[in-house]
Amino acid sequence: MGGFNSFVKLFIPKDRVFYSLFEDVAANLVEMGKVLVELVSATDMAVRKDKTHLIERLEHKNDDFTHRIFVELGQNFITPFDREDIHHLAATLDDVADYIHGSAKRLDLYKVMEINDSVRKLAELIYQGTLELHKAIPELRTMSNMRNITDACVKINSLENHADDIYDMAIADLFEKEANNAGELLKMRELYQALEIATDKCEDCANVIESIIIKYA
Repeated sequence: MGGFNSFVKLFIPKDRVFYSLFEDVAANLVEMGKVLVELVSATDMAVRKDKTHLIERLEHKNDDFTHRIFVELGQNFITPFDREDIHHLAATLDDVADYIHGSAKRLDLYKVMEINDSVRKLAELIYQGTLELHKAIPELRTMSNMRNITDACVKINSLENHADDIYDMAIADLFEKEANNAGELLKMRELYQALEIATDKCEDCANVIESIIIKYA
């Protein structure tokens, strides 16, 4: 199927290739968010390890998509919107993938045995953010349904605000319970930070999308 899609893309006008690549990235991010939720819901350590490896493979796949966007950007004189916007959107989407991967990697490296509700809630918010990006990005092809784009961006902003609240409460609770355990405090704080930053990066993507539609709608 992947080979067929690549064949079809040969016949897409070169400036339209960007839309397909961004949609590929958005679909890949949804898969990463879904696997992250599965990871933090798993109690079996072998299952967690498998999910972590899957997220790593998906992150490498995302790197490939991002690289192809940058190659197309360097080769194509005509682009569907500003080159700076294409570069910025690709980079911020890649950041989402990096922080999802970083969160999964910290869970594995720090051997977090008991995954608490704060971690699960943050993972779910990340997943919801990727779903909203997946709704908004295909609409950039025609920009005929601006409501779908703006609704998705507003939802992403709301998700990020919710993540901030969960993060703040989790950090306060962590300092209260682990004040005398520096190792546990440091590793959990880093995990919370990676998860929360992933939601920030979703919001960054939404902001880039909003700037694009303001220019071109």
